[in-house]
Amino acid sequence: MIKHSTVAVRGANLHVARVGQGRPLLLLHGWPEFWLTWEPVMTRLADRFDLIAPDLRGFGNSDKPQGAFGPDDQTEDLVALIDVLGVGPVGIVSHDVGATITQTLARRHPGQVAGLFFFNFMYPGIGKRVTAPGHLQYVWHTWFNQSDLAPDLLATSPEAVRLFFTFLLRRWAHRPEAFDDATIEAFVANFQAPGNLAGGFAHYRAVAAQRRAEASDNTPLRPPPIPLPTCVRWAQCDPTLPMEWSDRLGETFPNLDYAPFPDAGHFPHREQPDRAAAEIRAFFDRLDAQGWRA
Repeated sequence: MIKHSTVAVRGANLHVARVGQGRPLLLLHGWPEFWLTWEPVMTRLADRFDLIAPDLRGFGNSDKPQGAFGPDDQTEDLVALIDVLGVGPVGIVSHDVGATITQTLARRHPGQVAGLFFFNFMYPGIGKRVTAPGHLQYVWHTWFNQSDLAPDLLATSPEAVRLFFTFLLRRWAHRPEAFDDATIEAFVANFQAPGNLAGGFAHYRAVAAQRRAEASDNTPLRPPPIPLPTCVRWAQCDPTLPMEWSDRLGETFPNLDYAPFPDAGHFPHREQPDRAAAEIRAFFDRLDAQGWRA
């Protein structure tokens, strides 16, 4: 049974969902998500791993930041969480916003990490492709979410929140049945809770300058590679992050195990939880057999 707790880190309370026993895996959600996005995977891996799924600060039942709050701050929250729980080094499973944070954490605190598992995510090799004219229809929310208008407009009506998030979740999924009415209701209720709209948008405000630099004609300074053991399973049918964009992963992750993940869109862990759990299990079982990084 998944247990819920509140953990104090750096002056804030983080909500944490946890289940299982074994090697610790930290599961980091994206946007528009919260811990619940990982529940199908957690129930399938609880026999083998200690699964820790926090709501990032700003999301779910965790405290909300004042103003922009991005990967630098989230990283320090998570390192403090690892320390308080006494579970490091951890394996990290992430995608989307959670994966952006993971990259910062892996560069700043490699000793806290045994290995990295990613589903589709932004990384330096994507570059200007994200703003190609034909792709803007899938990423317009990136700029909307940075605006003062976004939380104010959506907060005018509960129905506006429902329409906005239902549209995004089902449009980005290749298998929209993964977001049935009950799941949609849970996600919508999460973002209707006080502070959660602005809390989620705080990430986009924090990374606005970085995203503008990536889309400019001036090549931004690339961060250093991450040499940690890394597994990437890139969903073949994600409209927001096409599989072709995985072509430069080796530049950032030299110790890479890569394969496509078929028949799934932006949320492989919800669209195909059996396969997603099997891939996660296989990768971290291999790391464990080689000696969990201490």
